[in-house]
Amino acid sequence: MSIHVVIMGVAGCGKTTVAQAVRDRLGFVMAEGDDFHPKANVDKMSHGIPLTDEDRWPWLETISQWMTDQDKQGNSTVVSCSALKKEYREVLHKHVDVLFVHLSGTQELIGDRLAKRKGHYMPPSLLPSQFADLEPLQEDENGVTVSVEGDPATVESRAIDAIKHYEETGKLA
Repeated sequence: MSIHVVIMGVAGCGKTTVAQAVRDRLGFVMAEGDDFHPKANVDKMSHGIPLTDEDRWPWLETISQWMTDQDKQGNSTVVSCSALKKEYREVLHKHVDVLFVHLSGTQELIGDRLAKRKGHYMPPSLLPSQFADLEPLQEDENGVTVSVEGDPATVESRAIDAIKHYEETGKLA
């Protein structure tokens, strides 16, 4: 049976790093959510303009369709995607069951990491808007929150342990 995981959280929380670890250690097919953005979205963010819900709907639908296509092929997937609002997560799991792994940390910690990141179109100036939009996982959502405190290997292990537990038991830790 396939499992579909969305590594979610604000910019700079480590989504791509954790998704790559899941791909490498668990053998899931990986997609970088940012790669699904149309050029207009990337241009907006590059200029420090936050995306609107209207900007995000087609992007989220495309990611959902990718997971659905992979599911039909029997592949387990991991996607790095901000998935900041519950209604965004609802789009992502519309056609397949999804386990959401929310990488959570303080705005100060993540802002510091984001400021050190090189070569990404998302400027640190947009981080406050991401925290303003962030709706933590609700009790009725299939997901787990993982702290980003500590080094990358520790965060990766926390996330992978939660995914493996879910994969083995069908339940959250």
